[in-house]
Amino acid sequence: MRRCLVAGNWKMHMTVAETESFIVRFLPLVGVPNAEVALFPPFTSLDCAGRLLRETSVGLGAQDVYFESKGAYTGAVSPGMLVACGCRYVLVGHSERRHVFGDGNDTVRRKLDAAVVGGLDPILCVGETIAERRGGQTSLVLETQLEAGMNGLSPGAMARIVIAYEPVWAIGTGETATPEQAQEASAWIREWVGCHYGRAAETVRILYGGSVKPDNARSLLALPDVDGSLVGGASLDPEGFAALVAAAEA
Repeated sequence: MRRCLVAGNWKMHMTVAETESFIVRFLPLVGVPNAEVALFPPFTSLDCAGRLLRETSVGLGAQDVYFESKGAYTGAVSPGMLVACGCRYVLVGHSERRHVFGDGNDTVRRKLDAAVVGGLDPILCVGETIAERRGGQTSLVLETQLEAGMNGLSPGAMARIVIAYEPVWAIGTGETATPEQAQEASAWIREWVGCHYGRAAETVRILYGGSVKPDNARSLLALPDVDGSLVGGASLDPEGFAALVAAAEA
């Protein structure tokens, strides 16, 4: 059985002090959850978060990674640096990295490979823009991003990967894919994995992301091919995020 994963992506929010305050308030609210829970603070808060989450049931992830292990890459952060902070997960190919910072498919693949080699479990983010959806290109976009990000991975690497379906038009807009839209896309992704990796399709976790809130999480997480959520703004409030975790467990 695939264990539900609820991941909170804080994006460019939370100072170190705010991170500490959030975690101190959040941990008693979730106790030892049945669902897997992970926080994705900004780079500057990872060390603090890693220390506070050590030996708790809440995991830690990073929002991005560079594909080199060391060198003259000003501003870059390597897989080893993230592991040293206590990270298990890392986001790769988030729509904001693709559309704001220009991460192309080749860069996404190099980051994914580096994450796996460096001991991290990548969460590969895929999804279409509103223009692509209206143009009937959702499947084509997903296939292109999955092929570029994952094609040819070894079975061992494939076992480490989580896939997050994030329709770009639903991120930070207040718009949410309907349960039917989320299920259709997630089922398509699972079918693609099955065609390329066989039985790995039964175990790979597929998350939905895009304006997920406590009031819509239950209907989305009840879908047969949705195994969790990648949460943005709703993860910045400890009480609200705890309510979302409770919805996932229900």
